[in-house]
Amino acid sequence: MIDPVVDLDGIRALPEPVLFADVRHYLDGRSGRAAYDRGHLPGAIFVDVDHDLAAPGSAAEGRHPLPSPEAFAECMARLGVSDDDTVIAYDDAGGVTAARLVWMLRVIGQDAALLDGGVEAYAGALETAVPDRPRATFTARPWPPERLAGIEDATSASFVVLDARQPERFRGESEPIDPRAGHIPGARNVPCRENVGADGRFLPVELLRRRFAAAGVTDGASVVSYCGSGVTACHNLLALERAGLGPGRLYPGSWSQYSATDRPAAAGA
Repeated sequence: MIDPVVDLDGIRALPEPVLFADVRHYLDGRSGRAAYDRGHLPGAIFVDVDHDLAAPGSAAEGRHPLPSPEAFAECMARLGVSDDDTVIAYDDAGGVTAARLVWMLRVIGQDAALLDGGVEAYAGALETAVPDRPRATFTARPWPPERLAGIEDATSASFVVLDARQPERFRGESEPIDPRAGHIPGARNVPCRENVGADGRFLPVELLRRRFAAAGVTDGASVVSYCGSGVTACHNLLALERAGLGPGRLYPGSWSQYSATDRPAAAGA
């Protein structure tokens, strides 16, 4: 398995050609597809977070439940992603949305990584043409249960529970999307957008380890990662892996599921 984050030099060193995947996605009404159409890396496909990487949302399951393995395989095959492809995903936000695709592929054993620095790291001319990729063969593989967490895990003292949202949402000062403000009691805030520096590239491994250590993550710790809907939480999981701190578990329902229940919510830091 390749590293979870690679730069352009690292991509050139890979033994096989790679497939770029554009996973730009916005919560403010902008269209990720429109951004892709205005310019994307050569040969890149567009992967839609809402439709390609999630099942329909609900109060019971959250805004972005994981799709069934069969639905995900059908989507990848339709987009031209094969079992043998190495997928390099990117966005324009430090990888916080592209991480969802990378995590989904890696947990089923397929080589995938984030492009460090995202679309801005590419110095060449962007393309507007949509690649005509034929349908591929992509095998449906189950989501490994040991890489997933449910609502009981996210409230268990057996795990270090990390909240990837921005601090104001964690503290309960702002909640623009989900039913209630606040966070899961006992969770620690590790905002995923701070895994990268001002240049949009990942922090050095030692700094990542310090960030997670400050949240109680040490070598061998069992970690559950959540966010608003299970998308940006994947960024923390990839950062954990990059830092050598283990794979961790994704709580797919995340705050969008938890906040729709009558379970207690915490506020403040």
